[in-house]
Amino acid sequence: MRNYLLGCDWGTSSFRLRLINVPDLNLIGEVTSQEGVASTFTAWKETAEKKGMSREEFFRQQLNRQVELLSRQVSIDLSMVSIIISGMASSSIGMAEVPYATLPFPVDGSQASIRRLTVQNNDAREIILISGVQTTHDVMRGEETQLIGLLALLDTLHHTVENAILIFPGTHSKHIYIRNQQVINLQTFMTGEVFNLMSQYSILKDSIEPTGLNSFPDEELNGFRLGVRDSDSSSILHSLFRVRTNQLFGLLTKKQNMLYMSGLLIGAELKSLIGQNDWPVILCSGTNLYELYKLAIDELSLSDRTTTISADLIDKATIAGQVKIVQNQLVSLSK
Repeated sequence: MRNYLLGCDWGTSSFRLRLINVPDLNLIGEVTSQEGVASTFTAWKETAEKKGMSREEFFRQQLNRQVELLSRQVSIDLSMVSIIISGMASSSIGMAEVPYATLPFPVDGSQASIRRLTVQNNDAREIILISGVQTTHDVMRGEETQLIGLLALLDTLHHTVENAILIFPGTHSKHIYIRNQQVINLQTFMTGEVFNLMSQYSILKDSIEPTGLNSFPDEELNGFRLGVRDSDSSSILHSLFRVRTNQLFGLLTKKQNMLYMSGLLIGAELKSLIGQNDWPVILCSGTNLYELYKLAIDELSLSDRTTTISADLIDKATIAGQVKIVQNQLVSLSK
């Protein structure tokens, strides 16, 4: 078991624990759940805190329960395997709050902000929390680990990234600026969250019809293309009302209109790249957002300076980042 490591990605609303064979980054087994940091924190506040249990102890119990599930799944004793945790577990509502790293931030993970948690009771395993990165007005937590891993994987493929803007689409999409192997800036775009709010809680919810987010007929994608083009024509606050009038005037079907709204928001996010001609762009998405972001990049004439990363590489990036940080921080693996 010398080469095993438990890598945990504990997000706000999801949990993922993986057993990693470090030399080849192979995934031996994994467990997932919807018991994210937010619900775990709420459960602690509502039950365990009143009984005198510390937040760290409560989170540790939840973590150990998932380790036991994984141990049974792979038929391996994991009691002494170190755990490294990225994501929201190092936040103010997580297992323990860890200060953000600051810029410039080396992409090899050598300056990652981590905390080793002390041994408690009979739990002798080493637990390491990875914090995020902050600028004066922005933060990322979790993406830094994915970034470190992705660039390490690209290095092994002889594709070293010196200067580029890496785009990580999501609820809070990240644009990460890399120069000379350091993060020098980052920007967060609330693209996914605004889409969810508009489509579920605003007046626009009655003007659209949800459609599957895996593949789209070309007729529906025409609505998305139109939305991307319209995102550059006026204020996004004005353009969003066109979702309403598209339906009122019968200009688009409700499915087309949903993709029109998506095009408006993704287009508004990406149009900031148009004037940054000296920066290559790397699209990093292993999710169903890939197709839409790639189409928006085509519509905005950004394709010539954009590289797309395969989904399997993105999926492996968090594992590679966790291992890279472990190696840089000289964390001992299980004997």
